[in-house]
Amino acid sequence: QVQLAESGGGSVEAGGSLILSCAASGYTRSFGCMGWFRQVPGKEREGVAVEDSDGTETYGDSVKGRFTISEDSSKNILYLQMNNLKPEDTGVYYCAARQSFGCYVVSWIPDYWGQGRQVTVSS
Repeated sequence: QVQLAESGGGSVEAGGSLILSCAASGYTRSFGCMGWFRQVPGKEREGVAVEDSDGTETYGDSVKGRFTISEDSSKNILYLQMNNLKPEDTGVYYCAARQSFGCYVVSWIPDYWGQGRQVTVSS
């Protein structure tokens, strides 16, 4: 059974940085895509960043230049480094993965989801 376990996040003041981690287990092969979504209060869940198995990284317009997705494939851990955080980045962040590759837009459809991790940015 595939499991995605997020850690990190928390609370920070505007302009600060946080990092999220996602440890994958239960899948013996490499995922085709892994990435991050977020649920901002009052809005629908949106894609934040995704990395395809070919190394292509795609970011949502609101986080470009501030967030960086990376992966430690040896440990099956996905990261999201979030810099220059803004109050509008507040929300629950979800790790996600898909078996098939070809994820070049942040609106990709995952097969698996983590449980979510709260990120709160105060002004």
